[in-house]
Amino acid sequence: MKVGLQIRSFTWPGGPAAIADHLGRLVRTADDVGFDSIWLMDHFIQIRGVGRPTEPMLEGWTTLGWIAANTSRAQLGLLVGGVPYRQPAVWVKAATALDVLSGGRAWLGIGAAWNQEEAESLGIPFPPLAERFELLEDTVRLALAMWEGEHGSMGPLDGHHVRATRLLNAPQSISRPHVPIMIGGGGERRTLRLVARYADAANVFGAPEAIARKYRILEEHCVAVGRDFDEIERTTLQSVTLGSDGGRTPDTAAQVVDHLGELGDAGAQHVIVNVRGTHDPAALELIGRDVIPQLRAL
Repeated sequence: MKVGLQIRSFTWPGGPAAIADHLGRLVRTADDVGFDSIWLMDHFIQIRGVGRPTEPMLEGWTTLGWIAANTSRAQLGLLVGGVPYRQPAVWVKAATALDVLSGGRAWLGIGAAWNQEEAESLGIPFPPLAERFELLEDTVRLALAMWEGEHGSMGPLDGHHVRATRLLNAPQSISRPHVPIMIGGGGERRTLRLVARYADAANVFGAPEAIARKYRILEEHCVAVGRDFDEIERTTLQSVTLGSDGGRTPDTAAQVVDHLGELGDAGAQHVIVNVRGTHDPAALELIGRDVIPQLRAL
């Protein structure tokens, strides 16, 4: 089993001037102790359930580039990007740039997005859900075409909303045949069908029983489109608590192993955790020492 880290808060002592130092220590530790991947949320305003709207939130692609410069091994991506937030070709060029500058460690994590309030607050167009799914499919199709060959497909691409005449991409991605694509979300009729058709990974969340159901439905979609289900990496986003977190009882390393092991039994191959209750690299060192080695064997 692979283990990834999601960083979803930048509320650290010292204010904005100290964010770079805190984040640098965190990602270098995660990289050193064996996390397979490091992920960021794609939000511009902190979301409810994590913090107050006025708490710091860094733009994702810029921050991933900075993380790439402070790490050498872990894969990097957004979990997951909100497709209306950038033009389709900008998604592809950003993922390509990250892949080139990180030595082939980028992921294109993308989904239909959900935070209409955030978009409206900042004046970002946020079309209806059906249109966002069409835009998601257009973006993934564009990505696959731009990552073809040495410089991209000769085109054109005529999608639901995207009209592109020459799908040039230079420099080309280091990851071949392309930067891996993760589509996030557990929607059983549209999201998982898009995963079956286009993606290299699915990201869902929930208890073991819930994610097992999502993976079964994904397999059914794969059969329907003639795709090998085993080609798709099955990932899930989860939370663990280490240290004080608003009164929650901290998890022990053994409890974390048991919980993530249950997710593995449910079919997860790559568990991405946000570590509640601490921004202390010591918590990541604990996971690297007492959790990751045991999960490697699952």
